[in-house]
Amino acid sequence: MLHIAILIPFLWAALIPLMRWFSRIHAGWAVLPVPVAIFAYLISQMSQIGSGENIVVEIPWMPDLGINLSFVLDGWSLLFGLLISGIGALVVWYSMFYMGKRTDSIRNFYVYLLLFMGAMLGVVFSDNLMVLYGFWELTSIASFLLIAFWYRRERSRYGALKSMLITVFGGLAMFAGFNLLYAMTGTYSIREIAAQASELVDQPLFLPAMILVLLGAFTKSAQFPFHIWLPDAMEAPTPVSAYLHSATMVKAGLYLVARMSPIFAGATEWFWIVSLTGLVTLTYGSFKAIRQTDLKALLAYSTISQLGLIMSLLGVGSAAAFYTDADQVAWFGLATTAAVFHLINHAVFKGSLFMVVGIVDHETGTRDLRRLGGLMKLMPITSAIALIGSFSMAGLPPFSGFLSKEMFFTAMVHILEFDVLNAGSWMLLLPILAWIASVFTFVYSMILVFKTFGGKLKENTLDKKPHEASAGLLASPILLVSLAIVFAFMPNLLAYNLIDPAVAAIRGGGVDFESVHVSIHFWHGWTPELWMTIGVVLLGTLLYRTYTRFKLLDREWSNRDTLNRLYNGLLSLLENGGRRLTDLYMTGSVRHYLIYILIFFIAALCGTLVFSPDIRLGMDNYAPITFYEVALVVVMLATAAAVPFARSRVNAILFTGAVGYMVTALFLIFRAPDLALTQMIVETVSVVLFLLCFKFLPKLKSTKERPVFKWTNLLVAGGVGVTVTLIALASMGSSPFEPISTYFLNESYKSAGGKNVVNVILVDFRGFDTLFEIMVLGVASLGIFGLIKLGVQTTPANKEGSQSLHRKSFPLVSNDVILRTMSRVIVLIIISFSLYLFFAGHNNPGGGFIAALMTAAALILVAVSFGTDTIRRVIPVNYRIMTAIGLSIAILTAAGSFVFGAPFLSQAFDHFDLPILGDTELATAVLFDLGVYLAVVGVVMNIIFSIKGED
Repeated sequence: MLHIAILIPFLWAALIPLMRWFSRIHAGWAVLPVPVAIFAYLISQMSQIGSGENIVVEIPWMPDLGINLSFVLDGWSLLFGLLISGIGALVVWYSMFYMGKRTDSIRNFYVYLLLFMGAMLGVVFSDNLMVLYGFWELTSIASFLLIAFWYRRERSRYGALKSMLITVFGGLAMFAGFNLLYAMTGTYSIREIAAQASELVDQPLFLPAMILVLLGAFTKSAQFPFHIWLPDAMEAPTPVSAYLHSATMVKAGLYLVARMSPIFAGATEWFWIVSLTGLVTLTYGSFKAIRQTDLKALLAYSTISQLGLIMSLLGVGSAAAFYTDADQVAWFGLATTAAVFHLINHAVFKGSLFMVVGIVDHETGTRDLRRLGGLMKLMPITSAIALIGSFSMAGLPPFSGFLSKEMFFTAMVHILEFDVLNAGSWMLLLPILAWIASVFTFVYSMILVFKTFGGKLKENTLDKKPHEASAGLLASPILLVSLAIVFAFMPNLLAYNLIDPAVAAIRGGGVDFESVHVSIHFWHGWTPELWMTIGVVLLGTLLYRTYTRFKLLDREWSNRDTLNRLYNGLLSLLENGGRRLTDLYMTGSVRHYLIYILIFFIAALCGTLVFSPDIRLGMDNYAPITFYEVALVVVMLATAAAVPFARSRVNAILFTGAVGYMVTALFLIFRAPDLALTQMIVETVSVVLFLLCFKFLPKLKSTKERPVFKWTNLLVAGGVGVTVTLIALASMGSSPFEPISTYFLNESYKSAGGKNVVNVILVDFRGFDTLFEIMVLGVASLGIFGLIKLGVQTTPANKEGSQSLHRKSFPLVSNDVILRTMSRVIVLIIISFSLYLFFAGHNNPGGGFIAALMTAAALILVAVSFGTDTIRRVIPVNYRIMTAIGLSIAILTAAGSFVFGAPFLSQAFDHFDLPILGDTELATAVLFDLGVYLAVVGVVMNIIFSIKGED
């Protein structure tokens, strides 16, 4: 069921576009059940997880590479799953009233939101590092789409690109770190790597792996200095900010740091890097927040500071790995408990505050603090929500933020008693930074609530007359902010059910919950942390009343932000440098590009052959050469040599086709009927497509000019020929392995139920290759369609210089009566033969690919004889959709093996006693072949119609 919870958002996202048929229904109503259902499922698992049992689902995918779809539900992933689904449901509800309009764009919004939700669930439930990385990058892509939702705004595009570049950079670093862990342990399973943690610390790859993994976490969770993407991401719609940047995406880095703690926490570098990075981020973010005049910018920097707080607690909590004394372990365990508790509190109060800011913007038309004020009387409910959320963020009683902030102070104060790693007086840096940042946190929390809702109303500066929001907009933030009160007065209910299991999972699982449980309550006596809180309130109040007098605090120097200027400078440098470098070799000449590719091919492979001492050329055990083979090779060489001397393009195409037909004849002589059929049909279809394409080219300047001899062409062509010959000889004389053909011949029928080894290889043994090939064909056909559709002629239409667009089009029909008459019969024969090839291909020469080419050849013959209008009339099919259907069938067939617990693309076969037919063999490979068939037919016909100039 766990994997189904991840899959449902993706499947639902694919169905959302169908909502256009139900235009009267807001798309949000169709989306809302998804997070609600996932939330309900996770709630039902709390008792099992709370008892110490984990739910593990493992589906084989690529077991030989150690990559399987392995998912684990433990206390830590359960907490995140509840945040993702629970707050996701509230955000969907809020967005229905905030976004409003029922247009195609709102459907796109929900598709992106569901993609992000599914990706985040995949991140937190994945146990396999490679699967986690795949979902991790998908969150970056989905968030890019959400941030750039209002893509017509330049700032939205800038913010989306910035967030994706920085997080993807970190993701690639993390990917390298994951592979270093695999190199050390031989597994991608997080649980199995954690079991070997004690053996990893002294390995030379351990520290590089740690730093690379932390780069991924820090960039995703906006830690200093990678935080610069988060403020610009606030250009996204407010529901996106409330979801991605308070409860989900930015928490992914925190999730990863905690999940990897059992592996890296034994290293002192981990403690210092994570702790100090978190504290610096906390301090810097809180300081920057005070200087903002835009409400969402203020919340952005406050989010950065709160993420730094949680990160620092995770770092301090990791010090428990250095001690064995129960009291010491308990104190450091308190830091981890505080991190988990504050993570929950932050999601609650920050989500509600983002929604409040959205309401203010929605009802007043502005988020500028300089234009706001006095809204408390006009928007009393909204102001109450803001008051509770801001006070909880500031760490004031009687709200839950006060409890987690007190635990934060406790952890920072008591860490001094243990002098971790003999740091001496440097340990004072931790509580000092924590206290200073808390003062700034208090100040920006007060600015948020009192500068917006307190003071005098500035109605003349507002774009709208403010009024209280609708019940639909208020419902989600009210529910969220009420949790800040509920968690404050019943914190231990939360601790027993969520916090304790999460802390146990962070510490490596298998930990007795009693050893990690900390009783959470308001009064601890007159402790140092309480005096720190009193100091925060006193100094924070003074600073709030006077901060406008200090230019350092009351001015946002956005144009002087060194890190943003550095980012823009580096981006500009990369763009300009890349453009200059590209201009050196991208000359626009296809000949030049081929020369580059082929020279690299020659250098790489010939260099390997020359410098590898174990490679020898096999010159023995060759079959005798017959007269027919010599004759075919001579004709092939003659036609190939004639191509560069052809005086018209038509002749060059025909000579090229003749070379292909000679290869077909060689395949027949060598008794390879499948290859011969494929080669023959490919050559036939290719010649037609070449002829159609050449319609677009200008006429040759002169057919009387003698061809120019180019030594470069001769040397490159000769080098490629020599290289390929040497490779063939080396493969015959140097291979230390038995030919794989023996395995295919022995296992073709036994394992895949097919006697045609070639087809079995295509649909079973090497099904991945075939799947990716038809994907490439599909993308190529869409690329051709796009290029031709955009390849327009422009002519002036008026004096102002505007232009009208004219598509190139030309007739594709023959007036030959004999061709028309014969084609009526020939087409039926070809179609019948293609169907035979399709159904017989598993045991006899044929298959989906060959059958599809044969069908396409028949349709091309109809198009040439009677015109494409006849095909449109007789077979009214959109061939781009046919390609998509074919790809979908192939992918679904390949993924269907998951239902039976088999690896991706596993095929099955059996014998059945059918009426009339008797004993019949049925194989699932036929369904995969059907997908190949439809995709290839769709690709070829899409190209034909595109070239002809039809949509």
